[in-house]
Amino acid sequence: MKKVWSFVITGGPCSGKTTALSTIEQELNSRGYYVLTVPETATELIPNGIRPFGNSLNLLAFQYVVFSKQLFKEELYQKISQMLPHDKIVIIYDRGLMDNKSYITEKEFAQILADFGMTQTETQDRYDAIFHLVTAADGAEAYYTLANNVARTETVEEARRLDKLGIANWTGHNHLRVIDNSTNFQEKIHRLMNQVYFALGEPTPFEIERKYLIEKPTIEYLAAHADITVVDIFQIYLKNSDLRTERRIRRRGQNGSYSYFLSEKDTPTAGLSRIKTEKKISEKEYLRYLSEVDTIRPIVKKRVCFVYKGQYFEIDIFDFSGSNSVSPDNKALMEVELSSENEPVILPDFIKVIDEVTEDPYYRNYNLAIMQSL
Repeated sequence: MKKVWSFVITGGPCSGKTTALSTIEQELNSRGYYVLTVPETATELIPNGIRPFGNSLNLLAFQYVVFSKQLFKEELYQKISQMLPHDKIVIIYDRGLMDNKSYITEKEFAQILADFGMTQTETQDRYDAIFHLVTAADGAEAYYTLANNVARTETVEEARRLDKLGIANWTGHNHLRVIDNSTNFQEKIHRLMNQVYFALGEPTPFEIERKYLIEKPTIEYLAAHADITVVDIFQIYLKNSDLRTERRIRRRGQNGSYSYFLSEKDTPTAGLSRIKTEKKISEKEYLRYLSEVDTIRPIVKKRVCFVYKGQYFEIDIFDFSGSNSVSPDNKALMEVELSSENEPVILPDFIKVIDEVTEDPYYRNYNLAIMQSL
């Protein structure tokens, strides 16, 4: 089966999605990719009389219809991609299934998922990457307008609220990137394209991150200070003849629903950049890779994900209880992924940072797997 990437472009009202979709298609076409773009489902329905107000559907029924049609379109475009005579295909969805959650209650969305036999983890992880463009109502208010979308009626305050809900819906995805309004619009689109190239591994798939040793917070404490998503991770290292490269498989998910990944990372040669490749694999492939497991103990951790001031943070709370470690269990690691090595980091004010350990090899997950201690 050919390689097909599935990306979601999402964001609050007046965030630049239309320009982003056009730019991505043109840029990727010039690099040899065949791009399929899937229009936003709600804006297909609303102008044609199917709307969540007036004498049409109630809000829950409307979101059920949107979810159903979106799911049908995604399955259809996946089938179409296999019929096309192209080797490299990218499907760009204008919003994804999780975006429906912003307009109904948690319980109502859970019921929709249950009706379709899906879980939240499966719904998030059906896409390879999520790119959230922050609404102009948050940081670029002078440019906020709804003139280019007749299906939109939100005020500035409503746009900001929906934007934050949208980020929360996707928080916990393995490749969520938030593109804020800290630069002008042209640079905003440029930063988005850099993230798209990174997700494709083209031209140079650099991972840029900063890492901090912090005092271990409780999940309850974090939930009181941010909109968090908690992901369970079981990470196993594989045998490898190349000492400069780490190979590992991961099982990640929530409430017994898991996705599986194979990752390879080179050790950094200079600065903060690391060449990284990662792909989603099936459970069957995951089980097959278990035959290549190294003797190093696995990493067991809970990853708490949240967005703070437009940057995406991950806190790893490790469980070394299965080891012989006698070290006190009072520390955790926090990472933030950056668009460039010069991007400033705004540390969350509710986190007690002990030290930055970005370039300290001790705090690489590979070494922690060996030491089983922070």
